[in-house]
Amino acid sequence: MNILNIEHISKIYGDKVIFDDVSYGMSRGEKIGVIGINGTGKTTLLRIIAGLEEPDEGQVIMQNGLRVTYLPQHPQFPEGATVLSYVSEGKKEESWNPETDARTVLNRLGITNHEEPVEHLSGGQKKRVALARTLINPADILILDEPTNHLDNEMAAWLEDFLSRFRGSVIMVTHDRYFLDRVTNKILEISHGKLYAYEANYSRFLELKAEREEMELASERKRQSVLRMELEWAKRGCRARSTKQRARLDRLEALKNGTAPVRDQNVEIDSVETRMGKKTIELHHISKSFGPKVCIRDFDYIVLKNQRLGIIGPNGCGKSTLLKMIAGIITPDCGEIEIGETIRIGYFSQEIEEMDTGERVIDYIRDVAEYIPTKEGLVSAAKLLERFLFDSAMQYAPISKLSGGEKKRLYLLKVLAAAPNVLLLDEITNDIDIPTLTILEDYLDSFAGIVIAVSHDRYFLDNLAERIFEFDGNGNLTQYEGGYTDYLEAKRRKQGEMSSVSAESGTAKSEEKPRTSGKDWKQNQIRPVKLKFTFKEQREFETIDDEIAVLEEKIALLDDEIMKNATNSGKLNELTKQKNEAEAQLEEKMDRWVYLNDLAEKIEAQNN
Repeated sequence: MNILNIEHISKIYGDKVIFDDVSYGMSRGEKIGVIGINGTGKTTLLRIIAGLEEPDEGQVIMQNGLRVTYLPQHPQFPEGATVLSYVSEGKKEESWNPETDARTVLNRLGITNHEEPVEHLSGGQKKRVALARTLINPADILILDEPTNHLDNEMAAWLEDFLSRFRGSVIMVTHDRYFLDRVTNKILEISHGKLYAYEANYSRFLELKAEREEMELASERKRQSVLRMELEWAKRGCRARSTKQRARLDRLEALKNGTAPVRDQNVEIDSVETRMGKKTIELHHISKSFGPKVCIRDFDYIVLKNQRLGIIGPNGCGKSTLLKMIAGIITPDCGEIEIGETIRIGYFSQEIEEMDTGERVIDYIRDVAEYIPTKEGLVSAAKLLERFLFDSAMQYAPISKLSGGEKKRLYLLKVLAAAPNVLLLDEITNDIDIPTLTILEDYLDSFAGIVIAVSHDRYFLDNLAERIFEFDGNGNLTQYEGGYTDYLEAKRRKQGEMSSVSAESGTAKSEEKPRTSGKDWKQNQIRPVKLKFTFKEQREFETIDDEIAVLEEKIALLDDEIMKNATNSGKLNELTKQKNEAEAQLEEKMDRWVYLNDLAEKIEAQNN
């Protein structure tokens, strides 16, 4: 039984269709992840369910007495509130002392000064305070917009466990793919104004989505093949027969008016990196403190060409500080950072640089260059924006019209458009949609340069990093080989073998992950078999058009007989049965025709 129903919702912003007559029913205990590219309406859907935004058409119906709690993407706070007063006020059970639970959850989320005014907190700390308030508020449905942003790995693991044990229902937007895998049991995909539901976690969703898209493409291939056949029939029909069948002409018109399945556009990332000389980035015994807080203590490292480094550690430990020192934004207290002459750094800040929201999108990119070098040659700013899913209408709109995720995608484009050969990425996965993340990971895999990324996204680190540096919170960094999963395994081994390992400066090396090259993959495949018709298929292909024509003539004659015997119930039943059988035979023949025709086209292409 559904506890919440979304019934025929439609929503339009300007000329953009967000939802087009979508419906969905939520059952008790469902843990739903909402997926879609930025700007498709994920946050809008959550706000409509939470009752904070009205659809243009349709309605949301809930069971009476349901308690719903909503975590917005960008929470607002009352003036003068302290951390503890704000979180405690969210607990609605009057008979219970709310401060105990508030303190427990705040500590779990790394907020230990409970009396601090909320306005003194950073953006990430404010989001965690809002999350704490949401989690201690008794609810039947939790609506969470980006709950994993600004959580370190330990906090994310704790939240996974909390939501997995939560007895109510959860619907959330998050780009943390491991989190989706471990928490959700259903995925809602928003695509081109429609909702697609999958009984799956994220990994299974990828398989089911591929199957859905393949079925849609198969249906479209069949429609196109039958359309070609019908058009051929229409061309020769006047010569072959004295009259064309009205039903077949109607079917031809319907096929012509059919539409192909709409596929999601993907971001296309392509740039030319600047040549890199021998000297890269050298950090010589650098240290940095802010007051009594030691962020980095005597760190010494030389970054190798094309290296991929992941930086992890608790919030506030100094990860962003390290990137800012490499970028030249702040200087170390002692030690020296040497940057090679050929190094061009592209720095993606955790907090999006301040944008003039009145500036047009295209002018924001033109500030970098009117034409940007790519592997295809020079590409205009307008063309590059199209590759990043900013169509011509969006390009000439002010930045203020963009969603938070679209602004971040635009900022990423600006960084890449400068053709850097070193990328410093500070929490780039926050607010970036999963399809864009996947494309970005593919791009970074082939990027001819250095990548240093601070991230709490475990999936992203597994795909990117070949070496992990972990901050311990006291200014020390420990090096681990491999991605995030390798780091976890090395940590477990280190803890389990602490009594027997020799002192090796805290460095643990995991086994090399097996990688299969494209060449190896091809060598492992079965040699392709040359396509050809069997003798039976060849005869069938030569005669199937005539067989289809005979069946169509038979159906047309039966239609005439049915009209003549409309008042004779006995005869009418017999004729209707014959027509149904003939139509079933025709459908089978047409499916067979599609198969044979596709095979004939492949054989012709192979022989040519």
